[in-house]
Amino acid sequence: MQLALVIPNYNHQQAIKQTLERLAPLALPCYLVNDGSNDETRYLLSQLAEQYDWVTLLHHPYNRGKGAAVTTGLRAAYADGFTHALQVDADGQHDLDDIPAFIEHAKARPEAVISGQPQYDDSVPKGRLYGRYITHFWVWVETLSFEIKDAMCGFRVYPLTATERLFLTEALGERMDFDIEILVKLYWQGTRIVHLPTKVIYPEDGSSHFQGVRDNLRISALHTKLFFTMLKRLPKRLLRQSEPQQARHWSRISERGSYWGIKLLASSYKIGGHWLCRAIMYPVIGYFFLTGSSARAASLQFLQQVKRVEPQHPQLKGKIGWRHSLKHFISFGNAALDRIDAWCNRLQMNQVDFANRALLYQQIEQGKGAVLLASHLGNIELCRAISSHQHKIKVNVMVLTENAENFNRVLKQLNPDSALNLIQVSELGPTTSMLLHEKIAQGELVVIAGDRTSSRSQGRVVYAPFMGKPAPFPQGPFILAGLLDCPVYLMFCLREQGRYRVYLEHFSDTLKGPRAGRMQRLEQAIGRYSARLEYYARREPLQWFNFFDFWRKDDEHLRAANSTRPPTVNRTDK
Repeated sequence: MQLALVIPNYNHQQAIKQTLERLAPLALPCYLVNDGSNDETRYLLSQLAEQYDWVTLLHHPYNRGKGAAVTTGLRAAYADGFTHALQVDADGQHDLDDIPAFIEHAKARPEAVISGQPQYDDSVPKGRLYGRYITHFWVWVETLSFEIKDAMCGFRVYPLTATERLFLTEALGERMDFDIEILVKLYWQGTRIVHLPTKVIYPEDGSSHFQGVRDNLRISALHTKLFFTMLKRLPKRLLRQSEPQQARHWSRISERGSYWGIKLLASSYKIGGHWLCRAIMYPVIGYFFLTGSSARAASLQFLQQVKRVEPQHPQLKGKIGWRHSLKHFISFGNAALDRIDAWCNRLQMNQVDFANRALLYQQIEQGKGAVLLASHLGNIELCRAISSHQHKIKVNVMVLTENAENFNRVLKQLNPDSALNLIQVSELGPTTSMLLHEKIAQGELVVIAGDRTSSRSQGRVVYAPFMGKPAPFPQGPFILAGLLDCPVYLMFCLREQGRYRVYLEHFSDTLKGPRAGRMQRLEQAIGRYSARLEYYARREPLQWFNFFDFWRKDDEHLRAANSTRPPTVNRTDK
């Protein structure tokens, strides 16, 4: 990463010298842009540029606006070969002590804009503060997301390739509307936005060039333009196909829904409970249904396959189409709300039918743990129903990827004291085995889903018949269950006739065995698991929550991923 500083300046005499003095230890090249300042300021800037050999002074012959000055600095840095530029205002508002953190985040995410999220003290003018809230709302509407938390902070690291591509295709505002417009359009262009909290002050002797009426009118006009541009872009966005995402393994597809979006749903749950959250959920599910082309295709594929093996299925009447898929999505949303209910202890034991829970209680009373092989059919999180307060059963649920990180973070905030422990790992390796072995020895339960392969387990799968076609199942969960050398149960939790029913089946006293014949035992175990998974999935196909091509062969993921990578070029010239 080649980083430069960009500082726009218009008649900021009081703070610019101190700002440069504090930036000097960073030893970063700096593009200081004089935006048509008066003679006194221009003379001061020329002196500073002579004093600091790392400062390049650029001049506008007349005042064009902050946006124009930042654009000049960014394009000059790009032309000189820099990959990133850190924008800092010249008026002393920004906490320059945060610059190392901004740089570290930029190194970790070189493709993203690293933008400040202001933390204000009492010096902030209330009018400016309230105006920001209005802008926040409109930016969320214009981007149809909560990813941009603050679009007005001028403390940012820009990836210059992305900004130059935008400058070549768009004419951006040149004044106080610039910070908002460039961030929204970079987001539209596909650039990720990462926010860092940073202290922002308004110095008593500082000067601001924000013109209340003019700039607010200018920003209002910008939001109007962006809103109608968003409406124009919307049909294309809804209909486009995401080929690169389809080529990725399911676990590498990022979670759809930002942390703050999920946090909003959780907040509505706290305020109005299940029903308010449900009212908000339906338009959210509608949005994801319209924009989730890959998930829609996977939903239709699965439901059509169920229809082939069971043509008279009572839940799949008529030709499978978008209405069935929409019901599938709504079923997923309802399960997510029930998941929150269970996590927050609002789903009572008398609402869950669990006929043979005594099987587990007997096991736990002997001081022994067990493995529960679960799936993404129904509501796996309702295994909380087995951890009743009377029996003090501790349940550990393995989450094999970070693609649900935001949802899990919010769950833990809703109920930090939950007895259900989510253990997030990228793969089932030796470290995981040691951790779970301790859990089993302490008489706890370990829940592992056996129906999703890991992106790192490609090539380590067993194909078993599922709904009339061979499907890849991961070896890892079954090998791990054998290493733990404890009883293994199958568990499925389905919503039937308005109630949840937990089905618990004894699977094996242990999956451990001699090395000879291990592969054969593994295939037999996975075959039995696949058969029971199909049995319950055929009972409730709309509660199948694997929204990806379940039957796609493992080696096809590798070929698809390789086909999306650029070819390797060997270069000898320097």
